[in-house]
Amino acid sequence: MPDPEVKIFDYDKIEIGEELGSYEYTLTQEMLDNFRASIDDPDAVFPTLAVKHDATAFAMVYDDQTGGVNAGNEVEFFNPPIPGKKILVTGRIADKYLRRDKPYMVIEATAIDEDGRLLEKLRTYQMKKPDEVGKKWHPQT
Repeated sequence: MPDPEVKIFDYDKIEIGEELGSYEYTLTQEMLDNFRASIDDPDAVFPTLAVKHDATAFAMVYDDQTGGVNAGNEVEFFNPPIPGKKILVTGRIADKYLRRDKPYMVIEATAIDEDGRLLEKLRTYQMKKPDEVGKKWHPQT
């Protein structure tokens, strides 16, 4: 059962600039080491801090019962994170638009450390699924 504070997602009602959830966590050396091992680069400077966290920020505010399809991501890296520092991730609705009569939404997540250093900005482009059961995105001819 969703949290009573969480709203049912309605594409037509979301507003550009709307703030989503935020949270913080401490980046550990183990997390950095695991990231480096997963990409087979022992010297990787920038682990991805906000990827998937944009979805977490969104889910803190909305119960999205229709879902969506990831249509793309853009990530900008600014400063390397420092293990042991707290990282604050915030999310917001950056844009929404129609393309070929399909609704799209852009979520932006930003990661800063406890010293206020900007670490990363992530933009996720998502095509929202139709909210009617059985409705097709691309009707067959």
